[in-house]
Amino acid sequence: MANLFLYISLFLIWFMLFYHMFLMQGGYIFSQNYKKTADKWREKPHRFPTVSILIPAHNEEVVIEKTLQSMVRLEYPKNKLEVIVINDNSSDRTGELVEEYAQRFPFIKPVHTKPPSGGKGKSGALNNGLKEATGEMIVVYDADNTPEPNAIQYLALGLENDPDAGAVVGKFRVTNSQKNLLTRLINIETITFQWLAQAGRWFWFRMTTIPGTNFAIRRSILERLGGWDEKALSEDTELSFRVYELGYHIRFFPMAVTWEQEPEKLKVWWKQRTRWARGNEYVIFKYLFRFHKLKRKKMAVDLLYFLFTYLLFFSGILISHSIFVLNLFFDLNITIGFVSYVLLILGFLLFVTEVTLALSFERGQLTWKNFFTVLLMYITYSQMWLVLVVYASWLELKRILFKQEVTWYKTQRFEGGSSKTDVDKVKAR
Repeated sequence: MANLFLYISLFLIWFMLFYHMFLMQGGYIFSQNYKKTADKWREKPHRFPTVSILIPAHNEEVVIEKTLQSMVRLEYPKNKLEVIVINDNSSDRTGELVEEYAQRFPFIKPVHTKPPSGGKGKSGALNNGLKEATGEMIVVYDADNTPEPNAIQYLALGLENDPDAGAVVGKFRVTNSQKNLLTRLINIETITFQWLAQAGRWFWFRMTTIPGTNFAIRRSILERLGGWDEKALSEDTELSFRVYELGYHIRFFPMAVTWEQEPEKLKVWWKQRTRWARGNEYVIFKYLFRFHKLKRKKMAVDLLYFLFTYLLFFSGILISHSIFVLNLFFDLNITIGFVSYVLLILGFLLFVTEVTLALSFERGQLTWKNFFTVLLMYITYSQMWLVLVVYASWLELKRILFKQEVTWYKTQRFEGGSSKTDVDKVKAR
């Protein structure tokens, strides 16, 4: 029986590893060509659509001013631009700071919300902001984001030149990547995710997940969909599936770059990632059980990807780890013990290869310091994700069984987290 479970776990693990190899090949090819596409589009005559930027903000006084400064610096016709900051039931100086900028810059528009319509989380705040928006194109930024001045131009360029794109997704980088070991690990994680999962899936399948920030979506699509799902903790992933279902694709266009702050403490990281895992599991089961009703069966590609990422792949690792530990105390008569060790070593080498390759796509990121961090990442950060997913699955199961109400957790911000030195040292193109 132990051999059977070990075979199953190895299949699940290596299926995902080979799929990641496949995605990384696509990500590499895409990384060599996307700038040529941008150059062609820039050379063509193009218009500037009206843009509404939505910034949900709940108790964001630590970071909101830097975000507003970046909005002022945007290189986009200000008569075609409105920045709607949703001060969502804040108890700090967020609303006051937004009002100060609104008085100086007419294109900045505050929206203040209170219960019962306000204070319910990001999705609710975005829906309240959408009611006030007038632009043809809706862009979303988190309150800790500082997009590069040309980011909106590139997002608009993507939608204007790709009529089949329901949304265009840019790239995000970490401002506080050198703060401590945790932020260095997160920085490596985000770079790998974007070039492996985002770029790879876009190259092979014309599919990309909408992130929580730095994306543009057609207003007409949001209106057809009725806005954001307020029950979803991962409102971005959930929105992606509904955009697919309408027959559109979601384009990954890394010319549009934003910089964002990441958690600097393990407790904050744990809460944020637990919300992500629970939110993605909500999306998996929401669409898995109604898959037969979906018109766009191509969505199975992404549904399978999320199913493996958050359930099957981690289940395989958990089974493998459990068998290894039990075999230390009991003789489980494992006949493929040696082979399993070889596969473990090969899996580790493959992990290191994929991550270092992704780092090579970003200027200044493939360093010896990052390389040794990647080696450490496999036995620390990746294993923490395993425990986290198990914990998040338990919470989500309890929510379903006991019909608990979804509670939104807002990620804690840190003073001084937006290091201009980091941004200047690593211009990500």
